[in-house]
Amino acid sequence: MIRVKLFDGFTQIPRQTQKLRIFLSVASGSSNFTSEIETETERIARIINDHPYPHQPLQPTLLREVPAVALSTTLLENVLGRLFAAHSNGLKALEFFKYFLQNACCGPSSDAFEKALHILTRMRYFDRAWELMVEMREKHPSLLTLKSMSILLSKIAKFQSYEETLEAFLRMEKQVFVGRKFGTDEFNVLLRAFCTERDMKEAKSVFQKMHSRFSPNTKTMNLLLLGFKESGDITAMELFYHDMVRRGFKANTLTYNIRIDAYCKKGCFGDALRLVEEMDRVNCFPTLETITTLIHGAGVARNIPKARQLFEEMFQRNLQPDIGAYNALISALIRSKDLQAAIRLMEEMEEKNIGHDNMTYHTMFLGMMKSSGLEGVCKLYNRMIERNFVPKARTVVMLMKFFCQNGRLDLGLNLWSFLVEKGHCPHGHSLDLLVTGLCSRRRLQEAFECSKQMLERGRQMSDVAYQMLERVLLQSNETEKLEELNRIRRKLQDILPPSTSRWLFSVYHQ
Repeated sequence: MIRVKLFDGFTQIPRQTQKLRIFLSVASGSSNFTSEIETETERIARIINDHPYPHQPLQPTLLREVPAVALSTTLLENVLGRLFAAHSNGLKALEFFKYFLQNACCGPSSDAFEKALHILTRMRYFDRAWELMVEMREKHPSLLTLKSMSILLSKIAKFQSYEETLEAFLRMEKQVFVGRKFGTDEFNVLLRAFCTERDMKEAKSVFQKMHSRFSPNTKTMNLLLLGFKESGDITAMELFYHDMVRRGFKANTLTYNIRIDAYCKKGCFGDALRLVEEMDRVNCFPTLETITTLIHGAGVARNIPKARQLFEEMFQRNLQPDIGAYNALISALIRSKDLQAAIRLMEEMEEKNIGHDNMTYHTMFLGMMKSSGLEGVCKLYNRMIERNFVPKARTVVMLMKFFCQNGRLDLGLNLWSFLVEKGHCPHGHSLDLLVTGLCSRRRLQEAFECSKQMLERGRQMSDVAYQMLERVLLQSNETEKLEELNRIRRKLQDILPPSTSRWLFSVYHQ
């Protein structure tokens, strides 16, 4: 584990005093301690993630490491955000949130509460999520927002049945959002959960069943339009659009953006361009999102000159290209196998201080894998690590697979160590790939250590990874190691949800 000195110039100050100084700077929001705030966020997230839960309670560690006097909403938001990105155990994040509730002199923000809900529901801790919602109703009712409702309903729609999702909506109305009259806004939240997480037949069923109680508005219709777009059925989407217009709803910018995105993803770029012309005619002017979508569509159609033209047109429309617009153009260049142009564009982003996000790296890694192979990927990977950029799970899995397939287990282990040092708990599919590669080369100690690290952080191994490691450990008479893994796994089985193998791939796309 890399240990970072927080104050090189104060080595004589006792550790607790240094720690309190940092916390006080976090609480006060002093601009002089920006880097220290980030370092402290990372430190606390690492402490929580590395804690041997559930073998030891987390609260005593928090009391020792996180002085109550220095707790702030900013610190809570930052740490929960880091735990969410790190795929930490949801119960650990909940413990930290409760520690804040019990000890802080200020209340949590809606952002912190929503992050806690995100972490719990992603791991399907629905009972704990409901308990937290009820607790907020009693202690901090202002935090019960449409967004918090949407977070819980969307995950219930994703992982549970049609009937259970409707029951959850009614339960919110009667038991959580007590005293609040549910109207069109709440209905739209329910409809969005069905449109984005379930089948459109069910979404239409909900609309038909409940629209008489909740008067639909343009947002309602856009949500249904979005659902048809996500289903990939352009014909159904256009039929619904014309029905929407016939009902008297007027299309807005979002309506056009949804339709344009549908056509771009299907490769119908000409139809998308005609919709933009229509927008200009009816004075519904294209936004930055509209042009970004078109640039992506031009890339799908392999029309690079048009993609570049659209990018330049942004300035003529008084739109300033953001990281999303640059990513869209990079994606278009990668699709046309113009890797050098994509690299130059990435450098231009740095020159303009726009920066790179996970989509930038993910797209570039894809291009490198197809065009320049291992050498190009390694160069970009080293560049990413030097910048201390932590990729999201989707990119981690892609890199881990590439390293293992190309016999570079050293890079796979390096990536794993980098994530762990940053306080992250690598995604389960990453462990599957790494353990498979290590076991196939009889590198049992490293496979065992990586598996143990994940288990000790409160995340269960998949059956695939465990069975492979079990087989090679038995073949090598490493029964003590196997028993140690089994002991941790048995304890985790009492607190973790059922096996996540059937939705494994969906998680790292979030």
